[in-house]
Amino acid sequence: MDRAKIVHTNFLERVEAGDLPAGAAPSGPLEPELAVGIYRSGCLSRALDRKSRAMQAAGQGFYTIGSSGHEGMAALAAALRPTDMAFLHYRDAAFQIQRAEQVPGQSITWDMLLSFACSSEDPISGGRHKVLGSKALNIPPQTSTIASHLPKAVGTAYAIGAARRRRPEHATLPDDGIVFCSFGDASANHSTAQGAFNAAGWTAYQSVPLPLLFCCEDNGIGISTKTPKGWIAANFATRPGIKYFACDGLDIYETYATARAAADYVRQRKKPAFLHIRTVRLYGHAGADVATSYLAKAEVEADEANDPLLHSVRLLSEAGALEPQVALSIYESTNDRVEQVGDEAATRPRLRTAQDVMASLIPPPRACQPTNGPAQETRAAVFGGDIKAMNEPQIMSRLINWALTDMMLMHPEIVMMGEDVGRKGGVYGVTQKLHQRFGPDRMIDTLLDEQSILGLAIGMAQNGFVPMPEIQFLAYLHNAEDQIRGEAATLPFFSNGQYTNPMVMRIAGLGYQKGFGGHFHNDNSLAVLRDIPAVILAVPSNGADAVRMLRECVRLAREEQRVVAFVEPIALYPMRDLHEPGDGQWMCRYPDPSEVIPLGEVGVHGGGSDLAIVTFGNGAYLSQQALPQIERAGIRTRIVDTRWLSPLPKEALNAAVEGCARILVVDETRHSGGVAEALMAHFTETTGAALSRLTAEDSFIATGPAYGATMPSKDSIAAAALKLAKEDV
Repeated sequence: MDRAKIVHTNFLERVEAGDLPAGAAPSGPLEPELAVGIYRSGCLSRALDRKSRAMQAAGQGFYTIGSSGHEGMAALAAALRPTDMAFLHYRDAAFQIQRAEQVPGQSITWDMLLSFACSSEDPISGGRHKVLGSKALNIPPQTSTIASHLPKAVGTAYAIGAARRRRPEHATLPDDGIVFCSFGDASANHSTAQGAFNAAGWTAYQSVPLPLLFCCEDNGIGISTKTPKGWIAANFATRPGIKYFACDGLDIYETYATARAAADYVRQRKKPAFLHIRTVRLYGHAGADVATSYLAKAEVEADEANDPLLHSVRLLSEAGALEPQVALSIYESTNDRVEQVGDEAATRPRLRTAQDVMASLIPPPRACQPTNGPAQETRAAVFGGDIKAMNEPQIMSRLINWALTDMMLMHPEIVMMGEDVGRKGGVYGVTQKLHQRFGPDRMIDTLLDEQSILGLAIGMAQNGFVPMPEIQFLAYLHNAEDQIRGEAATLPFFSNGQYTNPMVMRIAGLGYQKGFGGHFHNDNSLAVLRDIPAVILAVPSNGADAVRMLRECVRLAREEQRVVAFVEPIALYPMRDLHEPGDGQWMCRYPDPSEVIPLGEVGVHGGGSDLAIVTFGNGAYLSQQALPQIERAGIRTRIVDTRWLSPLPKEALNAAVEGCARILVVDETRHSGGVAEALMAHFTETTGAALSRLTAEDSFIATGPAYGATMPSKDSIAAAALKLAKEDV
């Protein structure tokens, strides 16, 4: 049976009959006018759920998760300020509706129905998804169902304190603001959520300001799996560093009072708190889900009897704020209004083309104050003796260190975070001296959790910082890749470009380390990064390119609000020589601060027309090593360093190989899912050249003498080039 219809009928009949559920008497600071407003928000949330289901049944609406049973969240919204950024649980329509009452000029009913209809006029997502969210209400859109928004909530709360110490140009959150983050009891069990709770407690335990209010909406079930009774309280009531509050979300008076107390604690103490709010889930989980298929009918009916709107009618009546018949009239008139507005929303235009859908993948650029760089005396004081060393060839790791120093001097909003990036200076010394030069506020040594590192970065970007998180090894990214795929890269897409979280994610990666590693410290797969829409992937092959590309990556993040992954080949960090020990041919001088390699510009070495070797990273180094052997065979060769792997610089690549009869793709990533697949497809589609590829095997990497056995080598590159040269064109 249609449980939504049953709940609706029960409400009408029970209010009319005065058959209201028992409960505590109304108490606390909730004023009558605000209490009625909270009830109105609950009625609107319920009416929107009903209309959403009707729109779906009529083919006018699309997948949605309802908020019925969670109407008490309106009382919580009333206890917060509209300037408090809110990362919401997908059942929090009542929260958003009540917050709209705090901000003049909102058309919340129309806006939310446009979202239900997936209309391109939806003001938050532009018709890309049914999401809660509003720029005006300080609610970034959230589509996650697994609490992946919790790490960035921690990061955003940290950013409020960081901005008090050094306010970025594009900061938006007030110094006395707090961050609100809600989720369900089932999501609280997810490793992502647990990592966020741990990171918040770890931070607060050290007395670092973190004004964050977690809110667990406990309706006792996750889809069809029940949460053990008492589980949430047992887990969070005594967690170190996080103060616990609890209330009954069926009672708007108790909820408002408790939420105010929790918010005041967080705002005044600058410490995180956990608000455990009891709710019920009416109807099923989502869409066509039928709760009675996995719950006893008596359990479903017991929740329906505890309809929070029925509790609100009783409480308002006992408080003398609203008579039941007037409450019933509000409920009915709200349904009538939503019915009319929903019918109109269903007629509004929707996205139709791929171009329409993709229009918000890349965020809009933002105006930034021009930066002329630090005064020479300031720069000299910071660099010290390194200034003189810049005139001499250096290894890649040292050049990257100097580039980071220059950029942090130039842009005070840049903040770095990661495991060991501060005092130690990184596993490979790439961030040495930066802690002394810029202090712990800008060189943040994090706990050992990649999800928390990336969440910190995403959250700090919400308040105007330009984060540069470091992932210690490429293989470690897989512990947290959804923070990029499901959060950072999707935020502009689902907010129609209104919200962004730009960053430059530095990752030490790829293979060929001789004395350290195996598969977990050598990872030659870039597939996960290349698969994420709108993420820029850069891989330098030498120190000078690394510096120039890194400057462009920072510009892309700072000015164009892009998410950039900068993968630094570990094996090339210390590389000095190219052909002979002591030749020093792979070291470079530090490029002048004005020099930049723009996005999409490839590198070309040589001008031969017999063969183009198209490669990147370690492949560029190995191809240079193989070049003398190839050219001794009379094969005139050029080496093309792709540099930018996503998006592929297709036009620049075609220009770089123009006139070449043969193209050899040398790819240190794996045969399956590697970069070569894209390059081969591109050149097949756009050139008439003879093609071949040399890739790594579909294997993990071994430790010891066989460290490079599964990947291209100088000799295998030369052999592949000679073989291709013999083929008729």
